[in-house]
Amino acid sequence: MSRDRDALADYTNAAFTSSAVVLRSYSTSFGLASRLFEAGVRRRVESVYALVRVADEIVDGVTAAAGLAPEETRRQLDEFERETERALNLGYSANLVVHAFADTARLTGIGRDLTRPFFASMRADLDRVEHTPESFTEYVYGSAEVVGLMCLKCFLHGYSVSAAENARLERGARHLGAAFQKVNFLRDLAEDFTALGRSYFPGVSPASFDETAKQRLLADIDHDLRESRAVLRGLPPSSRRAVALAQELFAELVERIRATPASELIRTRISVPNTVKLRIAAAVLAGRRGFEATRPDARPDKIEAP
Repeated sequence: MSRDRDALADYTNAAFTSSAVVLRSYSTSFGLASRLFEAGVRRRVESVYALVRVADEIVDGVTAAAGLAPEETRRQLDEFERETERALNLGYSANLVVHAFADTARLTGIGRDLTRPFFASMRADLDRVEHTPESFTEYVYGSAEVVGLMCLKCFLHGYSVSAAENARLERGARHLGAAFQKVNFLRDLAEDFTALGRSYFPGVSPASFDETAKQRLLADIDHDLRESRAVLRGLPPSSRRAVALAQELFAELVERIRATPASELIRTRISVPNTVKLRIAAAVLAGRRGFEATRPDARPDKIEAP
């Protein structure tokens, strides 16, 4: 029996290593920020990122590049969701990314109330090319806000918070997820319009996108970032600086988008140079950036370790 337990532990460790590779391969920003998590939190967050990244890649062109027909792409996504739900029940999957996620979910309490809206939003990418205000709100919740909620469960595992404080932190997590998603939509306008034929923002098209539209979208993102920043000090120390760095990296991207003319934004993908990311990371580590929008005398929001 102990040999079986050792085999499962080895397999699970390999699964988490696979998730870390997915994160490092796809995101320099999140990869940099994740280094500031306490080790246990980091591997859980990496497993969440890997699952949602693989699902996103299924619908965003990898299957098409592999020569799969649209109906087979849908089948692949459906099967990926079914495998995720099986693993939530069993605590095991032959898919390493799914196995790591299921291990995290079963430990932290991530359930189908979060995974199903996520997969519903991924499925929407297979059919919908334009959004109404209602479908956009639903899409952002499923594709991004629930991911923020999943990560929050990783942050709070092993800590005790009141129901009121948990609700406050959940609100911040949803706003942060929404901000990240909307920033990505805004900087990827060129690819979404031309390569994927999608228009995520309601009423926004290449013909209608101008400075007024850009500023309106940025004001909405600014609001999300303010709401998420307001709860940073309520997070446990094991995750606080990593989340602050992720927020600051996206805030820098927002400022670069703000400085880019709308006419250029629909042709160019804006990014933050790695040297700038490292400077921001150093500032967050030194306490010079990331918490200035919260009151310096704010309480630690009654988070207690058991």
